[in-house]
Amino acid sequence: MTQARPRKTVFGLLPWPERQAIAEALRTETVGGLVLLAAAVVALVWANSPWSAAYEAIRDFHFGIPALGLDLSVGHWTADGLLAVFFLVAGIELKRELVVGELRTPATAALPVVAALCGMAVPAALYALTATAGGGSLEGWAVPMATDIAFALAVLAVISTHLPSALRAFLLTLAVVDDLGAILVIAVFFTSDLDFAALGGAVAGLVLFAVLQRLRVRGWWWYVPLGVAVWALMYNSGIHATVAGVAIGLILRTTRDTGEERSPGARVAHVVHPFSAGLAVPLFALFAAGVGLSGAALANVFTDPEPLAVFVGLVVGKILGVFLGTYAAARFTRARLNPDLAWADVFGLAVLAGIGFTVALLLGELSFTDPAQIEHVKAAVLLGSVTAAALAAVLLRRRNRVYKRLSDEEERDEDADGVPDVYQTGARPGGPH
Repeated sequence: MTQARPRKTVFGLLPWPERQAIAEALRTETVGGLVLLAAAVVALVWANSPWSAAYEAIRDFHFGIPALGLDLSVGHWTADGLLAVFFLVAGIELKRELVVGELRTPATAALPVVAALCGMAVPAALYALTATAGGGSLEGWAVPMATDIAFALAVLAVISTHLPSALRAFLLTLAVVDDLGAILVIAVFFTSDLDFAALGGAVAGLVLFAVLQRLRVRGWWWYVPLGVAVWALMYNSGIHATVAGVAIGLILRTTRDTGEERSPGARVAHVVHPFSAGLAVPLFALFAAGVGLSGAALANVFTDPEPLAVFVGLVVGKILGVFLGTYAAARFTRARLNPDLAWADVFGLAVLAGIGFTVALLLGELSFTDPAQIEHVKAAVLLGSVTAAALAAVLLRRRNRVYKRLSDEEERDEDADGVPDVYQTGARPGGPH
């Protein structure tokens, strides 16, 4: 009797070690940012190809869940549903920063917090000035406020072989505060026709979630159905559903009890982050970034007041807001720049903050109702983000070469006499210039 051969599967699951390796890769900013970039490129190519009609048909295809009172297009499912997972991870990160991270103490949080606030206010103000000067509307004032954490950290991670780790910590703290600001803007300014019954149900669900956390109740079967119910109620209340994600993230406990290997927040982030970086955010990008990039469309970015205002806000406003805000805080308050950083590093980071992809695209969809206007604003977001990324890559790569040269010199000095030169001469505050 011959032994049966094992059946081969063409689209079967990968073995567990390979799945673990992919999940770990997606937890890194570099890989997550590259996946997001790939999805955006696919969207742009697809939307500008002979098959653009198929792209629009898929994006606009409706399906729903009658039990939850939902009937949305694929594009809205990705923006209102999958993007809530991204905000869940952002909420957990923000809670961690507030409890045990850079935002725990005012002294260490002051500069990046001021930088983030100025990095939101100045782009919005520049948008208003540019749009008003061109006779446009102020509806899109919030679009250039947001920095895309995934893209920005991915660019920094690709370049940063010798840049100080303090630069990444500064950017991460700035981006966390920036995300919180974007969430508040969405909740306050893009909410209409409130359904107070649904909102009350969502708040009650969040209170129950907090009670379960406080009572140390474990088991995903408690939290996942409750989280879905809170999300659906939040959507039906009139408040953007992504607010539910960040609210749950802020409720999750981020400190460990005795005997715990990880806090609930850390466990959820560890499990959910690969899904967010590898599927949720790329799918949102796939159906949000598919804009027509004909010569006329690109020309509209610089001729129509609203798209031009978005571009100016991202490329110019972020630089002025983040850099001048940081400098003013260090000059006129007790806050001090990390001694490992130079002002040239902060300027490069300020340029990097102009990458406003994911949340900026979402705010563009929320700010305007005219489909053509939305397409033009999306094109401005894409063009502004690419411009900011390219400029930041040039500046930070130059700074990276400076730090590499200093590192090589210190290694040579240490090899010569066994004592690093930095300990012989004393480190200069403010990093290399």
